[in-house]
Amino acid sequence: MTATRRSEEETVHGSPHIVSDVMTHTVVSVGREAPFKTIVELMGQWKVSALPVLEGEGRVVGVVSEADLLPKEEFRDSDPDRFTQLRRLPDLAKAGGITAEDLMTAPAVTVRADATLAEAARRMALHRVKRLPVVDDKGLLEGMVSRGDLLKVFLRPDDDIAEEVGREIVSYLFRAPSGPVHVEVRDGVVTLTGHIRDTSLVPVAARLVRAVEGVVDVECNLTSGAAVTDRPA
Repeated sequence: MTATRRSEEETVHGSPHIVSDVMTHTVVSVGREAPFKTIVELMGQWKVSALPVLEGEGRVVGVVSEADLLPKEEFRDSDPDRFTQLRRLPDLAKAGGITAEDLMTAPAVTVRADATLAEAARRMALHRVKRLPVVDDKGLLEGMVSRGDLLKVFLRPDDDIAEEVGREIVSYLFRAPSGPVHVEVRDGVVTLTGHIRDTSLVPVAARLVRAVEGVVDVECNLTSGAAVTDRPA
């Protein structure tokens, strides 16, 4: 059993865009020969549901998860019919596994530390996994990223989101508005309000705002024409 330890940010500041901003740097792992019981004990001790399997200097060769372990209990006292045997051959093989090499899912689905959070989310969805080992260009373990890690971006303060939207999007798209464009953020929902010269930019603004880390939704109350101002009688 090995563990990779590095300094870890407990909170996310600013606008994280890549996996290294949110991944867990302290990772417990096992070798190919780790026995079944040791794997279960480590999962309980570290409160994780999957462990990367390493060889050599730390190259990730597979992942063993709770789903890989459960067939041993499921088929412990049952005699599956032939249809079940044919349909679930991989699970039946894992039910007889006694080491990480027998049990692991391989090759491991991994991600690079410089991948975007969207890339990591798509990879998780495509392969139907809840977490990914983070590896370098040699396949060596650098950390782990989970679904929960990807959701950290939604803890970003509303004021930070509003500042970025105003600086990076509103000031760029609406350089010559008919009136001021106001940015309000509440619970991650961004509302743009104001008068603009070109309403064809509204869908563009909505798309760009949704791409800002931490944004939950966008409401555009942007209309064409000059702003109404009070005039003395």
